[in-house]
Amino acid sequence: MSRPKPSRNSPLSRVRLPIGATRASMAAERVVVAFWPLFTLVALVFAALAFRIVDVVAPTVLLALGAVIVALAVWALVFGVRRFRLPSVQEARNRLDASLSGRPIQALQDTPALGENDPQAAAVWRAHLKRMAERAAQARAPRPDLRVSGRDPFALRLIAGTALILALMFGALSRVGDVSSAVVSPLEASSGGPSWEGWVEPPLYTGRPSLYLNDILQGEFSAPLGSRVTVRFYGSDEALSLRETISTEPRAEGSLATDPAQEVVLGRSGTLAVDGPGGQAWEISVLPDQPPVAAFDGELVGIPPGQMQLGFSATDDYGVVSGRAIIRLNPSAANRRFGLAVDPEPRAPVILDLPMPFSGSRTEFTELLIDDLSEHPFANLPVTISLEVFDHAGQMGSVSQTFDRLPGRRFFDPRANALIEMRRDLLWSRENARRTMQILRAITWQGEELFDDGAALLLIRGAIRRLESGVDSLSEETRDEVAEILWRTALMIEEGDLADALEQLRRAQDRLQEAMRQGASDEEIAQLMDELRQAMDEYMQQLAENAQPGTDQPDQSGETQEMSMADIEEMMRRIEELIQQGRMAEAQQLMDQLRQMMENMQMTQGDGGGDGPRTPGQEAMEGLQDTLRDQQDLSDDSFQELQEQFGNRQPPNQPGQQSQPGQPGQQGQQQGQQAQNGQPQGQPGQQGQPQGQAQAQGGPQVPGETDGGQTGQGQGGEADGRSLAERQQDLLRQLQDQAQNLPGGASEEGEEALRRLQDAGRAMDDAADALENGDIAGALDDQSDALEALREGMAQLGRALAEEQGLQEQGQGQAEGNLSPDSPMQDPLGRQAGNSGAFGSEESFEQREEAFRRSRELLEELRRRSAELDRSDTELDYLRRLLERF
Repeated sequence: MSRPKPSRNSPLSRVRLPIGATRASMAAERVVVAFWPLFTLVALVFAALAFRIVDVVAPTVLLALGAVIVALAVWALVFGVRRFRLPSVQEARNRLDASLSGRPIQALQDTPALGENDPQAAAVWRAHLKRMAERAAQARAPRPDLRVSGRDPFALRLIAGTALILALMFGALSRVGDVSSAVVSPLEASSGGPSWEGWVEPPLYTGRPSLYLNDILQGEFSAPLGSRVTVRFYGSDEALSLRETISTEPRAEGSLATDPAQEVVLGRSGTLAVDGPGGQAWEISVLPDQPPVAAFDGELVGIPPGQMQLGFSATDDYGVVSGRAIIRLNPSAANRRFGLAVDPEPRAPVILDLPMPFSGSRTEFTELLIDDLSEHPFANLPVTISLEVFDHAGQMGSVSQTFDRLPGRRFFDPRANALIEMRRDLLWSRENARRTMQILRAITWQGEELFDDGAALLLIRGAIRRLESGVDSLSEETRDEVAEILWRTALMIEEGDLADALEQLRRAQDRLQEAMRQGASDEEIAQLMDELRQAMDEYMQQLAENAQPGTDQPDQSGETQEMSMADIEEMMRRIEELIQQGRMAEAQQLMDQLRQMMENMQMTQGDGGGDGPRTPGQEAMEGLQDTLRDQQDLSDDSFQELQEQFGNRQPPNQPGQQSQPGQPGQQGQQQGQQAQNGQPQGQPGQQGQPQGQAQAQGGPQVPGETDGGQTGQGQGGEADGRSLAERQQDLLRQLQDQAQNLPGGASEEGEEALRRLQDAGRAMDDAADALENGDIAGALDDQSDALEALREGMAQLGRALAEEQGLQEQGQGQAEGNLSPDSPMQDPLGRQAGNSGAFGSEESFEQREEAFRRSRELLEELRRRSAELDRSDTELDYLRRLLERF
């Protein structure tokens, strides 16, 4: 079968371009296959030159390496030329035809062998050619196959390609041509011809690139101060020499201008020259490193209760490294009277590190210096603050400013303020020791009437004794001890550790009034208002906790004024507005009214009759009280079980073994459990106490909570042959039933009460698991958490019910401001509580003092037992946890 040459208009003419493209792709494949070793070698050499291999390799080694590279290049070139063969047109046509279905290109070149004269056969052949021509017209050159992985098992081409890409991105492409000078220099040196090369390397912190002196053709350039200039000479000795006026340091002894390698640090503008054959000279201008600049940004302000805040800014051309603030006393600006009339003792300045930005540029930034110097002797006195910032070169920039007062803690209680003033005078100069001692004696004269807290009075008298021991020659150690005592005592008086919520409220009101008289700042007023609100919330919470439903009301014979929490909050908001507006007289008058209302406030329950119908809220509260009582009894039994495990190792004649209920020495199992659960000890006769009365301390107490030291026998706490774990599970189911029918759930307080009861349920579940596993100590901790959550849930439920009924509906809390002087006072201090549901207590002050005394005895007993190392580790760990909790 013959194959005539296709004409210009034949179908084969349509595939000329695809055939040419296929031939080019085949040529590329053969070039890659033949010359990939040469390409790999060239890429590696280029990357090595771009990464300045000529600077780290000795010239002789570089010559030997160059000879090896040339030999490899010649071999790769010969290898490629021998293997490379340009593809022919027919090969390209066959490659393209093989990529098409049915090989249409070959079909277009064929002729029929039979049936040329048969019309039907000719028609079939024409249709066949037409279909093949359409397929050939759609021909596209196949993609070249450039893979040579079979011929390069070590992937050398990929290594070379990666190195080439890195060289193009990060290498010094201008140094690729240095190979000629690196090769010529040794040759010239071997033949006696001198040569040289040099670099200028700026300090790293400047971020500037290095300069190659051989490439700098102009006669002058600039470089940063501190740049290192390196010059190397090759060839004959003393043929080349270095001349410079840019260094500020004298040359080292024995160092000549003709040494082969020389280094100069750029310290000033001047001339650098290489004298000799092929030498060159430059005028170098120094780019100075400017010192950093610091500045104050705003005023020195105080952050209550005792922090200081100072804004500052710093700038530098290359970035600030560090900084510090130096605070010095400025006695000339102080009010030199009373204890400050004498000259102050020298005292070292306060040095604080300035905060630096963690990220970003340090060339220009603004920061805040915040620290607490309220205990330092400089607090609340005039000071001079100096800011010093440093750059990488060690240069310093500083700025100073005098401030009238270094912010410190301010004390608004007159007694605490007096102690702090005495502390300031004593730290100012020890010459004030005698005066301080005399004033402290005056403060503590009849101190029982001035100080409610006996601990504060004892601390002050201890400070007086220390001053008396060395008043004429007071040492620094004694001075610092007395200053520490006065500081702690002032904090104790200012903040207090008061258990009575009403006393906390009074203290917050007194501090706010004193701050108003002293003209405190807006931040301090805002902080004191927050403290007043917190004390108000705690007082109202105590009212709600101590209020008991279903009891008789006292006889309300005077006029009363009903107030809701919204009214109280509105009154406090109005007080804050008046203070901000500077209307102190009106604010003071409103504060007096609030004080009188809170003094006379009482919480009533029920409708005045103890036999009336109970509301759902009352029933819920009573049910929770029963659960609380039963949980308390179960905790007592658990504690007794724990004691029995350790053999009840309490020594004889110790309180709590066989003591009677209500006696001062009762510190046995019941008191240990009550201490764990945050409960105060029961009062004498508490067992028969009416339900409507509440205790002056702790959470809501219920009958049966103290039962003569016999645990597990309270109401609802009978063992009935059940295990501790089974009784705990029964209590959990009881609480879950009560939580499902909890009233007042529509309010935020009701939701919070439900959450607290759910927390109590989880704690009960954990306690049951611990009891089943025999971990009684862990169960006691969980039971304590359950008791605390129950009390908080009851308190939140009381507030929810009061909010739901507007603090005046049947069975809910009602806050009344008893404005009549003839009306009985009812509050948590135990004054005229009656047998109603008010949350005052009928206990006398002496009775409550007895409870406090017994609590202290209990704490001492816990400490004594924890010090007995012969007890087991488990018991000692449990006792320590009790002490940490209380």
